[in-house]
Amino acid sequence: MTNALRAEREELITLLELDTTDKRILRALDEDPRVPIMVLAQRLGLARGTVQSRLERMASSGALRANSSRVLPAALGRGVAASVSAELDQSHLNDAIAALREIPEVLECHAPAGDTDLLIRVVATSPDDLYRVSEEIRLCPGIVRTSTSMFLREVIPYRTTGLLAD
Repeated sequence: MTNALRAEREELITLLELDTTDKRILRALDEDPRVPIMVLAQRLGLARGTVQSRLERMASSGALRANSSRVLPAALGRGVAASVSAELDQSHLNDAIAALREIPEVLECHAPAGDTDLLIRVVATSPDDLYRVSEEIRLCPGIVRTSTSMFLREVIPYRTTGLLAD
């Protein structure tokens, strides 16, 4: 097993081992993400040190997303969102991913099962800007073909609250 696969597997195991107290902390943070740790501990009837150490453990394990994921792209002038499917020359996968990391409008990239090699979520300022972003992606090393689908409306925003229920 490669180091990357081992790290992914360990991260998944860590994510699956959140106990009831971890989930209580996360639910409370979901309701009020800016609550101070001391107040959070008081609300939950836990010691401040317990809350602090559990949050640090979850952060270091990768169980928590970066705070920047809370920022809505529209608030940054990028209200157009889309999905870009990319077909790759498989021998250049790492080069393509490295190039995609350099495009600020690329929010995330997944390697799905099926015919699509990479599924990339992007944002732009306008349809014309989306064309520019799509072209930047198409010109990345190893990318052979792309297909872009613009999102018209978000009907269910990203959420995890339901997964935290016991």
